[in-house]
Amino acid sequence: MEVFLAAAKPLSEGTFMSQLIIYTDGAARGNPGPGGYGAILMWGQKHKELSGGFKHTTNNRMELMAVIESLRALTREDLAITIYSDSSYVVHAVEKGWLKNWLLSNFKGKKNADLWRLYAELASKHRIRFVWVKGHADNPYNNRCDQLATTAADQPNLPEDFGFIKNEDSGMFLPGT
Repeated sequence: MEVFLAAAKPLSEGTFMSQLIIYTDGAARGNPGPGGYGAILMWGQKHKELSGGFKHTTNNRMELMAVIESLRALTREDLAITIYSDSSYVVHAVEKGWLKNWLLSNFKGKKNADLWRLYAELASKHRIRFVWVKGHADNPYNNRCDQLATTAADQPNLPEDFGFIKNEDSGMFLPGT
């Protein structure tokens, strides 16, 4: 997958684009219910779309899964990456330092620990910043990610999200092992 090895694209005279731009979105029908994620990775003129879905999951898990799958698709490390997301949950967890505290407390009382740990491992290989964008608005990349996510959520025979296990006794949703 040599998609992201292209030469830097000039932005204006004397400057070059040296950042990977990623747009992400997640969706769940019923929350919890069938869910999907979508992402667009952009490096210069090269664009790559990713999507996938799960039979029983939540919107927050799919928002985070879109970011994780984007990072998994990369073939290089130490990239400067800007991730655009309409998920306040994801953006604030990273940009406001919540994730650092959750890691220190071993995610005591927090949901989606399995995905946050995976995100932290993948993110440690890059320089990432998040930017919140308004969902379902006039951003064509965010809207396309929404299409990818909802289309994925609507597919038949989706796999199980094994990290999302319903605890029948408490009614809580707990991350799996």
